[in-house]
Amino acid sequence: MLNFEKRQGPVFAADEAPEYPRAEVPTWYRDAKLGIFIHWGLYSVPAWATVGDGTQVPVEDAYAHHKYAEWYGNTVRIAGSPTHTRHEQKYGVGHSYEDFADVWNLGDFDTAEFVRSLGDTGAKYVVLTTKHHDGFCLWDTPTTRFNSAARGPRRDVVREVHDATRALGLKFGTYFSGALDWHASNFPAIESDVDLFRFRRNDPGFAQFSAAQLDELVERFEPDILWNDIEWPDAGKGRDSYGLAALLRRYFDRVPEGVINDRWGIPYHGFLTREYTNVDDVLETPWESTRGLGLSFGYNSAESADLTLTGVELIHQLIDVVSKNGNLLINVGPRADGTIPELQRRTLAELGDWMGVNARAIHRTRPWLRAGDAGEGGTSPVAYTQGEGTLYLHALQPQQAAVRLPEEIRPGSRAAWLTTDGDESALVAVSEGGLVEIPHSLRSRPAAVLEVVRESR
Repeated sequence: MLNFEKRQGPVFAADEAPEYPRAEVPTWYRDAKLGIFIHWGLYSVPAWATVGDGTQVPVEDAYAHHKYAEWYGNTVRIAGSPTHTRHEQKYGVGHSYEDFADVWNLGDFDTAEFVRSLGDTGAKYVVLTTKHHDGFCLWDTPTTRFNSAARGPRRDVVREVHDATRALGLKFGTYFSGALDWHASNFPAIESDVDLFRFRRNDPGFAQFSAAQLDELVERFEPDILWNDIEWPDAGKGRDSYGLAALLRRYFDRVPEGVINDRWGIPYHGFLTREYTNVDDVLETPWESTRGLGLSFGYNSAESADLTLTGVELIHQLIDVVSKNGNLLINVGPRADGTIPELQRRTLAELGDWMGVNARAIHRTRPWLRAGDAGEGGTSPVAYTQGEGTLYLHALQPQQAAVRLPEEIRPGSRAAWLTTDGDESALVAVSEGGLVEIPHSLRSRPAAVLEVVRESR
């Protein structure tokens, strides 16, 4: 996957370069650790993509077999692609992607209940796709009639999700496709990473259009996170009032504790993003790992259980990311009617169950001296997080029945296993050898957490 902080341009002369506002990552974001991404839009109506990671086909055909269902509006335009063939068979020749805007129906969808179920995972923020690359806006905007208030649902989805999220005391973020809008463009289908940046509008008119939409989102919803994707129109990177520097100044003036990501195509960012990518060790810069529960962000009805993260896998992913100074933004892909598929609900419920006991080993923590240690001599491998004066040792294979504390922890340090009932038997004494038995009641958990009040050497 691309690392977007490395993509910058165009290059301005020193006397023409825009001046950007601050680029800090606020404490609330670093404390949050877990967020929920929501990919939901027109692509949720056909809800289909090729299943696979793209390695089964030649590289030149990878985009024709795109695994992301939210890319349906592009893939369906590639003649001979599985999506194009299936689309004509299912919907008929001449049925366009944009025709889905007139059949998308939310029925009696309960936004508050939907968001509450996401909050039950222990997530501290929600990021909604307000406009993906297809250009369909999920809020009531005068900039285009191609929106969910004018067509399809006839509802301001962003307003509803925003209000429900705020009501739960969670932070709210907006995903926005900055430089790709297939509805407002007339390019061929994207069939390569080169096309991804070549087939996009960079003209002043489109830059002003994108700026007007982003300004609307900021003014109406004051998002705590501006999560941009696939850069920004080059004509909107200068000193103009519709340029990014001015846009971001207006944003931070309105939301002083706001934060942005790294996908703007400018020499300026907040947190780094890593998509379906693991990092090897602790990163000094705050970062965010994002991925779907399956291989796609948008709901793909073709995905099966073997392609969906289990609860154990998701919990281990969260622990790994947090131990390396990151946040996990895990994606939910609802069906068109807003219901969360059972495969996803089951995994999210397991995460929520684990977080109900172990959240303090995740929220407000920071990396320790290292991300973790391998298990030796039949002990469980471990990952580390830390709070003030406290080390959290995450036993990733609790069925191994024991962990070994790191040598930096002195014998005599106070330690206790985090349990559902706070059982006093969970208290442990740290021996000279640092070997600690895992209680039988925790050996079937996805991960067991030992809280150590540190006495460092």
